[in-house]
Amino acid sequence: MGNSNMAVMNFTVQSKGTQFDRLAIMYFGDSEVFRTSTAEPRKNGIIWTYEKDMSEYMYFWKSPQKVIFDLPNQTTANLTGTFNTTLTATFFSAPSSPLPQNTPADLILPISLQTGSNSSSAPSVFVLPSATHNASVPLTLPRNTNRAILSLSTTGQASEEFWWSNVLSSDILAFNSTGGPLLGSSPFREVQVLIDGQLAGVQWPFPVIFTGGVVPSLWSPVVGIDAFDLREYEIDVSPWLGVLCDGKEHVFSIKVMGLSDDGGTRGEIADNVGSNWMVTGKVFIWKDADVNAVTTGAAPTLTLSPPTIQVSQTLGMNSTGGNETLGYFVSVQRSLSVTGSITTQKYGANKETKWSQSLSHTDNGTYLQSGFQQLNTITTTGSDTSTGAVPYAYTYTYPLLANVSAVVTPTDGNTTITGTITRSKNSTLSPPNSSVHPSGIESFASNSKSGQLVANLQTFNVNTTQSGTAFLFQSPSKGISTGVGDSWTEMRVGGVSKSGVLGEDTELWYRRVVTRNGSVVGDGGRVVGQAFGDSVGTQVSSDLGGVGVSGMQMVLGPAEDVGGGVLPKGSLVDYS
Repeated sequence: MGNSNMAVMNFTVQSKGTQFDRLAIMYFGDSEVFRTSTAEPRKNGIIWTYEKDMSEYMYFWKSPQKVIFDLPNQTTANLTGTFNTTLTATFFSAPSSPLPQNTPADLILPISLQTGSNSSSAPSVFVLPSATHNASVPLTLPRNTNRAILSLSTTGQASEEFWWSNVLSSDILAFNSTGGPLLGSSPFREVQVLIDGQLAGVQWPFPVIFTGGVVPSLWSPVVGIDAFDLREYEIDVSPWLGVLCDGKEHVFSIKVMGLSDDGGTRGEIADNVGSNWMVTGKVFIWKDADVNAVTTGAAPTLTLSPPTIQVSQTLGMNSTGGNETLGYFVSVQRSLSVTGSITTQKYGANKETKWSQSLSHTDNGTYLQSGFQQLNTITTTGSDTSTGAVPYAYTYTYPLLANVSAVVTPTDGNTTITGTITRSKNSTLSPPNSSVHPSGIESFASNSKSGQLVANLQTFNVNTTQSGTAFLFQSPSKGISTGVGDSWTEMRVGGVSKSGVLGEDTELWYRRVVTRNGSVVGDGGRVVGQAFGDSVGTQVSSDLGGVGVSGMQMVLGPAEDVGGGVLPKGSLVDYS
């Protein structure tokens, strides 16, 4: 790779037959470096490609690595699809950029099962909850560490895949007589990071919907937000360096929490989630030049107010006394901060470093028709800030509206599922390239047409909105399964410039894609003000607050054959 400072991974997959979506994880030894999922194949075959900037892993690229790519799959008489995958890496020497160059970490330590580096070469992901292990690892940091960022990768699977649609645990039997028990622990999840048993930070996950989720034809041929690149989440643990650089082991732990409730208005954070969550972490470490330098400082000051939690539920009965409707409400707010004063060779004496978070989650859920229709209105917002060696501010919001219903004919078991979803992922990063993982601005910064615009940005904004309606019909007796759907996806990449009192909005990239029944019927947008594509693609929607986000997150994938939805799960769909 020579003097390359940029690495891009190409992931290409071929598949043919019938198969569900599958989760895949790539490791360098014990460290996860890429998490993705598959599209669902057609009987006559599909192919897709995803390219990912992996320049933050230069620590690994510069030496030989054991590469483990884990894509579990199962074939049966009905599930015939296999996945032929190819991974290739291309190395570049990126041209000069008006942005300050991010320095790759000097060391990366895994928070994982650490089974990849031994003779078994097994995947190192923690699967939670587990009767055999906790997601805890003892780590010894170099004594000359001057900065440390923890990166989290977390995904709900199996009964936790649609955690955002779960109900309060006190309501799981509300429709037991008509549809069986519901999934509980509330529609709220919190991933906690602890150092030596003390809370260091939290992640409130983005609800990724895979290509078989809810109604599969919603995600063909444009996959759901983040489905091909499950993004990692960053927590600055530099305030802890005064403790962590003492030359001793310290335990890093990851927990996934839900809510318990009393059937009334009281709820609390609880270790009660279902099976399962796939979690790993990493600590990115930067060191002082002097190998004999020792970072010092007192234990950090933790300001951890208990989260504010509100819950409620209301049952409505029909004329026969059976439960007809269920309304439930969940609200959680949390603020925390960790402040440390550390002395390092690079940043000097008594440098104050502070990590702070402020988060809010609300969920209004409704079940109608004796449990056969569900509506969810969810908003999660957050603000993460780090002050100290490298300033970092990240704000985000995840609104989601879902309306899913099922009609089952008692005589023959025929089922029709209809789903409408509108959702967004909106984020703002300041400074524009202050994250450990590439934000996407790097390509615009090195481009002659957009470099000056990027140089004037004080924030980097990435917004994606998707909206669609689809249905699935299944006839078990006739062996028929089919589905259709319409959707649109809008993405906008830009930021706020440094000019003016309030700054000016700058657009770098915009795209709108409209799909119908597995085909693209409209596609257009703008790159640094220059239009491309058709007029359908350049329309701007006002849903969920306007233009959505990111071309980097939108992938034109293949049409699908198979899906698993909320009502019911494990459905087979044939578009061939």
